[in-house]
Amino acid sequence: MSLIKDSKEIDLIRKSSKIVGDVLKHLKSFIRVGISTAELDKIAEAFILERDAYPAFKGYKVKHNKFPACLCISINEEVVHGIPSDKRYLKDGDIVSIDVGVKKNGYFGDGAFTFEVGEVTDKKKKLIKITEESLYKGIEKAIEGNTINDISCAVQNYVEGSGFSVVRELVGHGIGKNLHEEPAVPNFYSPANTMKLSRGMTLAIEPMVNYGSFSVYTKDDGWTVVTSDGEASAHFEHTILITDGKPEILTI
Repeated sequence: MSLIKDSKEIDLIRKSSKIVGDVLKHLKSFIRVGISTAELDKIAEAFILERDAYPAFKGYKVKHNKFPACLCISINEEVVHGIPSDKRYLKDGDIVSIDVGVKKNGYFGDGAFTFEVGEVTDKKKKLIKITEESLYKGIEKAIEGNTINDISCAVQNYVEGSGFSVVRELVGHGIGKNLHEEPAVPNFYSPANTMKLSRGMTLAIEPMVNYGSFSVYTKDDGWTVVTSDGEASAHFEHTILITDGKPEILTI
């Protein structure tokens, strides 16, 4: 599988990614105290299907474990991969990250946004702000001739310089005909991440930032990743295209 996408493939990834961005914008008006995470999932799935696309996470398989929903909805100390439920309701003061993938015409887009619910503490507000800003710090470095580590270090330096930590166990990724492709795009420095970026690459960059320790674990449901210390976590993600100049954000 080529890491470099041709113009036809880029156009198809752009269309899928546009739906991802539109889903997240659409959901913003539904984020309120008292709504269930299952209801948010239904709203998103209907929105995607109306656009002749398919929710990429639904049925996504890891070993024998299939993800049962359209969205990953993760609240407070949940980092990623939270499963929507008709028994889980948003509460005042929550922060909720919503991660969505879309497949259309055989190609994928992927994105995430962390929302505030009601009156959120200054502590959580700062976590969200730094996480989102770190995403754009990483994107700024996603230019032809730079390496994956340039993206990784930009995210890590900004996050840790602000007093927070980046999750190590989960990383961003290439995207295209598959939801997850090479290269891996960590949010921290690794001596192995020396791959150079070339125009035509499509990447999903996604900082996952914890208020406390970077340590996480997976709950018994086999999906939901939570912080080990119970502190809050935030998550932002864009699918981007490496060009011969400034990177193009596709999930807007």
